[in-house]
Amino acid sequence: MTARVQGTTPGPATPGPAISVHGPATSVPGATALDPASAVPLYAQLEEVLLRRVEAGEWPAGAQIPTESQLCEAYGVSRVTVRQALGRLARRGLLSRGRGRGTFVRDARLTAGARSVSSFSAELSERGMRPGSRVLDVGEVPATAEVATALGREPGTTLIRLRRVRLGDGLPIGVQSSLLVAERFPGLAAHLGDDVSLYEVLRTRYGTAPVEATEVFRVTGMPREIAPLLEVGRGTHGFHATRVTYDGREAFEHTTSYLRGDRYEIRLSLRNTR
Repeated sequence: MTARVQGTTPGPATPGPAISVHGPATSVPGATALDPASAVPLYAQLEEVLLRRVEAGEWPAGAQIPTESQLCEAYGVSRVTVRQALGRLARRGLLSRGRGRGTFVRDARLTAGARSVSSFSAELSERGMRPGSRVLDVGEVPATAEVATALGREPGTTLIRLRRVRLGDGLPIGVQSSLLVAERFPGLAAHLGDDVSLYEVLRTRYGTAPVEATEVFRVTGMPREIAPLLEVGRGTHGFHATRVTYDGREAFEHTTSYLRGDRYEIRLSLRNTR
């Protein structure tokens, strides 16, 4: 299969030179041709082609992808086009580029193992990822019987509900719904927003810090209303997590999270006592 760069001379001019999309064995096996006649810019076409190859596992996390020169040869495009495509993928958090090192596929998964009681933002930061969040809504709701029992309150107790999409390096990892006892945190909604750490607000404004928590993970299919927020298909498997967090005196937060299975994993260290 070959890709041709169209000539600029009108009429039956000799077509431009054919460029192999496979190239030599050290180039980019499996490359597919781009379409110079398409309304989609070549850099955007190349971005999507490379993205599909990463998502298919052709270049796993930590692997070095072909060099700019090899990509130029394989896809029949200029170095500027290749750099635009790679730059866009790097900004999406999928690639890591370093001068003199090359370009590598980033591991977009957050691994949960034995850890302290910390915020989601702190958990990502500890793993070298850029934390972020997008607030979906903030409001007051009555506590259900189940949540009230977990928080040690009466059913119907007024709770503050904060729903957010949690991001790692700009990519959606989870959808999280946090329920907090309203009487303990008056005016909390005014201090919340995109990319704001809830635990940091609770610590600095209300003197509340997490000391311990109970967390339960289950495998689940993503519900219809959650899947689009995580950019996955309905029913895609992932994790459903519930967490009750305590400040050393009482429970102050009940959290429910839906987490992408391809970007969040749980790793446990097991050891016999004898």
